[in-house]
Amino acid sequence: MMRFKYCMLLILVYSLFFSQNKGPDSLQKYSYQELQQKFYNYNNSNQTDHAQRISTYFLHKAHLEKDDEQKAEGYVMMHFNENLPNALKYLDSLQVITRKSTKPFYPARVYLLRGNLYSKFYNVKAALGNYVLTLEHAREKGNKRQIAFAEINIAYLNNYVGRYRDAANTLKHYLYKTDYLDQKDYDNMHVNLADTYIDLNKMDSANILIKEGLNLTSEAGRTYQYHGYLVESGYYHLKLKKYQEAVDDLLQCKDYFFTTHDVRNQSYTLYYLVSSYIGLGNKEKAVENFKLLDAHIKEKNYIFPELRMIYPYVINYYKEKKDRENQLYYIERFIEIDKVLDSQFRYISRELPRRYEKPKLVKEKEIITHELENKKIIFYVSSISLLSVLLVFIYLYYQSKKAEKQHRQIAQDLIQKVQENNKNEPAPAPQPENIMVELPSEDPKERNANTISEDVVQHILKELTAFEAKDQFLNKGITLGSLAKRVKTNSKYLSETINTYKGKNFAAYLNDLRIDYAIRRLANDRKFRSYKIQFIADELGYNNEQAFTLAFKKRTGTPLSIYLKEIEKSEN
Repeated sequence: MMRFKYCMLLILVYSLFFSQNKGPDSLQKYSYQELQQKFYNYNNSNQTDHAQRISTYFLHKAHLEKDDEQKAEGYVMMHFNENLPNALKYLDSLQVITRKSTKPFYPARVYLLRGNLYSKFYNVKAALGNYVLTLEHAREKGNKRQIAFAEINIAYLNNYVGRYRDAANTLKHYLYKTDYLDQKDYDNMHVNLADTYIDLNKMDSANILIKEGLNLTSEAGRTYQYHGYLVESGYYHLKLKKYQEAVDDLLQCKDYFFTTHDVRNQSYTLYYLVSSYIGLGNKEKAVENFKLLDAHIKEKNYIFPELRMIYPYVINYYKEKKDRENQLYYIERFIEIDKVLDSQFRYISRELPRRYEKPKLVKEKEIITHELENKKIIFYVSSISLLSVLLVFIYLYYQSKKAEKQHRQIAQDLIQKVQENNKNEPAPAPQPENIMVELPSEDPKERNANTISEDVVQHILKELTAFEAKDQFLNKGITLGSLAKRVKTNSKYLSETINTYKGKNFAAYLNDLRIDYAIRRLANDRKFRSYKIQFIADELGYNNEQAFTLAFKKRTGTPLSIYLKEIEKSEN
């Protein structure tokens, strides 16, 4: 039944809307986006009648087309130009229709709009509650724009209760360190920061912002914004006790703002005028403008803390005049206003730290705690990593020391063998040409088929003995083929004989002869030992130093450098 009545009401409103226009075709040609653009253009320029007609048509169109997303936008547009109870109903409908929305700006958007609505109607208690809820939900969704709007509006409430420094810090942050808000938002912060600087007695900073604002808005022909800065200019001069300059600014603002719907600037213009006339000692002008101010705040119900400073002056004025009637009236008005301010001030002063500052500090505590925990984890991981690296380093160090000790022992053993051979080795006797070389015993199963006659083997072994005795292995460029020619056999027979009777291939055989020679000569020949390694390598038939040192390590098990050091030690 309620839904039927609601639909009938919409139809009635829709009919009335078309009766006031040339016809339904006047708006039907526009898309939802175009209608929204027209609405906000009218609304921002205070053409509320045109704006309301568009929002009514927009919402009716969305209902007919059963478009929930556009219904939501219709409820938003409809709430702007309604009284508080009706506006709240539209926002309640917005909350219902978006309760399952997955969009990142819900439900924070509903609470933000409610906060702005309560602020518009000067209910600072309800405004604060909704801004805090906006902040909670916006943080959950990570919506930085809504977080900004909530914190900026909370900054204005901080300003309201005299926490100017907190307000200034927030406004400075969003004005100078962000780039994701609209220009009108930055304009509002700019003028409000100027106001906050005046409250903080940072007059130079305030003056810079005011001059910037006046110049920019004047050049751009933005009359409304220009007069907003002119109010701040009046307040600036008032605070500096330049009362006449303040009056000159504020009279222009009085003429302008009372042609608009801007209750706040109307109220503060009158308040600053009263204060300036008091400063000039012009009691009549002060009381004249005060009466306008009192009637205005009574009609608009816009009450602000600074009123406490002005009512006692007027009460004393009528007391001096012995005007008991007006004195009593303004005493009652002062008590009434003070009661409201006391309630609001105490609530905001109490609830701001509890509902905003404390959660904010708790959040900051969580962030700092998390950072510290991360630092601890990083410290522990780094410590473990460093300890592991240190342990590996110690292990490798001891392993290297152990290996070095082993290498020194090998080198010492090699030197000792050379020395023993030097003592026990008799001078070689010349062998007859026809001497027989004793062949090593062998297992027939392990030998290849007898493809080489014993005479040939005897010949090859005899030639190899001469090859070794004459140190011909030191010649560069020796190959299996070149040695076979010298021995007067073929490469196959030579290779097979070396493999069988020397127990290694040709390359290993040649390399071992050279390294064994190096071991002996380095130990016995100081002069040879004094040569550079490259020269020694060349003398031994190697093409380069690296090939020699690698071959030495492979053959002996110790590096050449350690072997040379141990030789020097043994001689010393």
